[in-house]
This record gives sequence, structure tokens and C-alpha cells, in this order.
Amino acid sequence: MTSAVPVSPSAVPVTFADLGIRESLVRSLAERGITHPFPIQIETVPDSLAGRDVLGRGKTGSGKTLAFALPLISRLNSGRRRASRPSGLVLAPTRELATQITATLEPLATANGLTVTTIFGGVSQSRQVSALRAGVDIVVACPGRLEDLMRQREINLDAVEVTVIDEADHMADLGFLPGVTRILTATPSGGQRMLFSATLDNGVDKLVNRFMTNPVMHSIDEANSPVAAMTHHVFHVSGVEAKRKLVQQLASGTGRRILFMRTKHQARKLAKQLTDSGVPSVDLHGNLSQPARDRNLAAFTSGQARVLVATDIAARGVHVDDVELVVHVDPPMEHKAYLHRSGRTARAGSSGDVVTVVLPEQRRDTQALLRKAGINVKPQDVVSDSAPVQALVGEIAPYQAPAPVVAQAPQSTRTRRPATGSARRSGGQGAAPRSGGGAGSSARGRRGGRTQTSGRDGARTR
Repeated sequence: MTSAVPVSPSAVPVTFADLGIRESLVRSLAERGITHPFPIQIETVPDSLAGRDVLGRGKTGSGKTLAFALPLISRLNSGRRRASRPSGLVLAPTRELATQITATLEPLATANGLTVTTIFGGVSQSRQVSALRAGVDIVVACPGRLEDLMRQREINLDAVEVTVIDEADHMADLGFLPGVTRILTATPSGGQRMLFSATLDNGVDKLVNRFMTNPVMHSIDEANSPVAAMTHHVFHVSGVEAKRKLVQQLASGTGRRILFMRTKHQARKLAKQLTDSGVPSVDLHGNLSQPARDRNLAAFTSGQARVLVATDIAARGVHVDDVELVVHVDPPMEHKAYLHRSGRTARAGSSGDVVTVVLPEQRRDTQALLRKAGINVKPQDVVSDSAPVQALVGEIAPYQAPAPVVAQAPQSTRTRRPATGSARRSGGQGAAPRSGGGAGSSARGRRGGRTQTSGRDGARTR
């Protein structure tokens, strides 16, 4: 494995054309306001375009998606499309990341005459199968559903020319590496492989050694290094009630902010509390069905909801522009989670603030966690109206009344017989359905059926 020299500043800004990207893709990027590459793109794209196996390591928000998307699209031929036999494959650990990768790929693929489809669990596979049978060039997939379709012979990977593994370390954290290994074994050994990861621990190095041929490694910043444009704050509070008031205040500003919780239940509860108090909020966690996840994330992206209350499922792969504040309402369990949560702000050159709210009994553990994350910041004892808090909150957004709850219409106008026996004891067929959960969400997520099986493609993330 060879290593590239570190990126050095240049007097003349590098363009995508300078890296060898074809004009149609340069135009597509320019239409979205993307005119100059980031360091990880400058480093990796020339080697990737040349067909080398590439190992890219960089902090969250550094521009890794375009770093593999541009070479992937450039190296595929639109004239070879065959049913159920893609020529490009991107593996991602979660549905959210897979969806965001597809959103980046699609306009570029269209400019190059290529098609993209996304495969993950938690939704019906019929549309995914139909897209594969119609013929698709690039598949962006989570390992669980992809293996299901491989077993059903709905997809064959023997024509894959370029394979990308994104967030490989997160794949390892979720226990997906055995599935990734089986998938890579099903692709041609002579194909190009690109692997992007923040670290090479937890078995990622075994993937590199087994499936990559003389890879060139490009490391942008140290693994797990904090983002320079990110300002960290540690707020000590006296107890649970002081914490509640502080979180309410931090959520009340005009800009987008993400609040991280440890459990699904607490994320759903806080989102509802904030919405009921006039701060439009949505939740994102593993108990939501895929349509509910998509709906809530779309509401946050569009600005319909200013606050996203999430578990670690959103710590990676969720990219929304202009998130100005990330709040660790519950400090995470380990330092890598802290950095990935925090990385939802200050992305791609923007600035942002990160707040960790700490109860007295959490102070020692949080101090150790921040030390491991390389964060050196002096804690401040605060209450909700302290000056440091007000400076972060800025202008308070106007109160927004929560949307009224729409009453459930009766299923039938016919007269029902009184319930008897066990039907009466259990509520019978006439029992009223339970109302939906998280604030802004129309569904709490089914407990069973398809959503239960979706744990293979992301529901293991809290």
C-alpha cells in the first residue's frame, strides 16, 4: 500500500477539469454550485480515474461521496446495461446514507447516460426488483437487502466493474462485515474497488488486505480528528429540570439544529414536547418505518421542521445543508460517536457549533470521552438564560402552533354487534387504533412485518 503526500495549499485553485473530470460532469456540478473540489477529491480522484484501487480516509463532511461518485460514473459505459446485472456497486451501512448517496449520484449519472437505483430493507422489494429487471447501471445498496435479492437471484454481481464501500468502519460497528465479505466475493476479482472509511479498525483492514490490489491510500487529516470550523461547548447543568429548560432554549432559535438522544423513546418524546411547545420538530430513529423516516427528514430538509431529534442512526449519512447547531442532549457512549454526531454541522467548509449537555453524574465520563475525541474545551456552568446560551441560540423563532390532530374516520357506517368473550376483553375489532408517535410524523413505525426485518439495513443503529 502506498501513501500520498499530504495536501498542500495551492496559489491557483484546482478545478474538477484539472482532475480529469469530463465536461458533462463538470457542467452538472456547476449547475448545483459546485465548482472546486475539496482536498479528499483532489487527492483520490486522479488515482480512481486511472483505475487504481483507492483507500480514502477522511473526517466526516470532508466530501467523500463526490470523491468516489465522479470516478465511478466516469469509468462506466452506458452502452452495457443489462437486466439484473449492474456494472457499478456502492455499499452503504444505512438507508439514510444510501438515499443520500443516490441523490448525489443521480444528476451526475444522468449527465453521463447512466441509471441508478437504491436497494435497502424496510420497504417492499417489488419496485427494487422491477428496476433491476429493467436494467440499471449503478446499484446503491445496504448489505442485508442486497444479499436477500442475491439469494432470490434477482441480482447478479458478476458484471460489476467498480465497487465502492462507503463508511466501512460503520459497517464494522454494525456487524455487517461478514455480509460485505460475501458480497465482495460475488464481484469479479479484477474489478476496481474503492473503500472510504474514517478508521481502519474493527476488521476494515481485513477487507483491504483481502479484496484490494496494491491500493493507494489517501488520508485527509488524522482519523477521527475534529473539524476546524466547528466550535465545541460543554454546558454543565445542576439537574434534570435545568437540563430540560436548557434544551428547550437551545432548540428555540431560527436555524436548523439536530438534537441527539440515546434512545428511540426519548427522541420521540422530546420531538413531541418541542412541537407541542411551538418549536416544529421531527424525530428520526430505528422504530420509524421507512416512509416515516423519509417524511420526517424531508420536513427537516425543507425547513417545515427546524429541529431534528435523533438517535445515532442520524450520526452518519444524514447530510442537510446549514445545520448551525448540534446538541448532545445525551452524551454518546464513545468518542467516535461524538465526532460523527458533531459532524452533522460544519460540513464542507461551513462553520457550526456543538453543545454537550452534562448532568453532574455524567461529568467524569464525558470529560474522558472528549479527551479521546481530541476536544479541549472548558466546561461552563449554565442555566437556560445564561449569556453563553443566548449567544448560541440567537434570535428566537416565532411560536408555531402544532398542527391539529385529525380524528380517525370510522371504518364503516354499519351497526356493529357488541363485542363478546375474548374480543371484548382485548378490545375486539372495534378497538380504536393507537395514534402516531413522533412530532411531525404520521407514523410511529410498525413493530413487526417489514420494518422489523429492516434491522439488517440500519435498524441496528439505535
